Amino acid sequence: MKNIPEVKLGIIAVSRDCFPIQLSERRRAAIVAACGQKKLEMYEAKTTVENENDMLKAVAEVKDAGCNALVVFLGNFGPETSETLIAKYFDGPCMYVAASEGDGDLIDGRGDAYCGMLNCSYNLGMRHLKAYIPEYPLGNADEIAGLIAEFVPIARALIGVSNLKIITFGPRPQDFFACNAPIKGLYELGVEVQENSELDLLVSYKAHANDPRIPEICADMAKEMGEGKYYPDLSARMAQFELTLLDWAENNKGSRKYVAFADKCWPAFPSQFGFEPCYVNSRLASRGIPVSCEVDIYGALSEYIGACISGDAVTILDINNTVPASMYNEQIKGKYDYELNDTFMGFHCGNTPSCKMCADRAIQYQLIQHRVLEPAGSEPDISRGTLEGDIAPSDITFYRLQCDSEGVLRAYVAEGEVLDVTTGSFGGRGVFAIKEMGRFYRHVLVEKHYPHHGAVAFGHYGKQLFEVFKFLGVQDIGFNQPKGMLYKTENPFA
Repeated sequence: MKNIPEVKLGIIAVSRDCFPIQLSERRRAAIVAACGQKKLEMYEAKTTVENENDMLKAVAEVKDAGCNALVVFLGNFGPETSETLIAKYFDGPCMYVAASEGDGDLIDGRGDAYCGMLNCSYNLGMRHLKAYIPEYPLGNADEIAGLIAEFVPIARALIGVSNLKIITFGPRPQDFFACNAPIKGLYELGVEVQENSELDLLVSYKAHANDPRIPEICADMAKEMGEGKYYPDLSARMAQFELTLLDWAENNKGSRKYVAFADKCWPAFPSQFGFEPCYVNSRLASRGIPVSCEVDIYGALSEYIGACISGDAVTILDINNTVPASMYNEQIKGKYDYELNDTFMGFHCGNTPSCKMCADRAIQYQLIQHRVLEPAGSEPDISRGTLEGDIAPSDITFYRLQCDSEGVLRAYVAEGEVLDVTTGSFGGRGVFAIKEMGRFYRHVLVEKHYPHHGAVAFGHYGKQLFEVFKFLGVQDIGFNQPKGMLYKTENPFA
């Protein structure tokens, strides 16, 4: 995915000058060797930091090596001033970890990094410096290498967000103001935004008519979908639109490296462009370029974070409708360990990448827009372009980062799965199951005024998402609390 950062790790060891410097250096080398066994490439800074001048030299060393994420390793107690200044002078996410004892005697071979981590965190706090510290930040070489492996997708997301521009087209549709997007929250996160008119997009689309690259895109669409699962006469229109978005991204990145889109897809779009944009949106999402519907800016941001963490395609769906009791009784009850209220149906018109859908997926038409925009009883034309079918069974993480109407950043994360259930519905849809979803729906999604869109990563990535949101300064991160763990607003007598 070219729109996703590549993490280039470096490691700097620190040493308090009253401890043997060889202790930190030996332990650092052991970590690098353990990372090599896990196929984790890492640049090992040869400068061990004992003072501020060492710090400047070590930071320059890892920068010159092209590192964009850094592990600061307390091989012993560590110098709290110079070790924390590394996070100030290095341009990228820093992880702080420390050595546990056990690789030497407890006189000349004791490092006291357990104690040093306390002073390190205290000093980071006083300086208001952000750093990633794992849940338990101490270990031997192999354990630290495991923590570093967990840090990589977190670092990838943080690097991506800090270099992201979200490009929008059009205001949010009437009655979809729930997808509000206060700019303040984006700027606080370091995200740039470029807001454009739908007319800007239409002008650019028309300028791409007869683009010589269109036949190649059409051929790729046909290969992806397979015969009988797309409209050949529609492909050129959609290919023209795909090239329009890709060229706009390339020509409008400005100072940023990565791009996501938030586009207005109805009601005017089909009549002016001649199709629905959903399938094209799905194709870009599969390449790490999310295109959220209904100008949902924070939805696009959420998708992008998930793409960085998972290194895979993501989607955005409406938290749409309840599962009928008859469907639950026939296909879920007794087969899966979920109550009816643990389940719901996720839906969007057709923006989920084909690689995440069942084999019978196909490009179809948007039923609701056909009712509204085309004559009753007519063959669908401009309402075509959605990617319809059931979403394939998979582990998932449902999540969202949102700036509320008061300008406060909030987030939620919940792990679950897409069930192997035939939905019998329309659009890109699936039956989702999340433990205690009913309570989570009421006391997080409803209580905290989240919009109807949720981002979906295909796999269990709750741990990494939670850490990214924490690092970004989000104070309120909701999750699906288990039975017996009451939400603040939950009635204990209900």
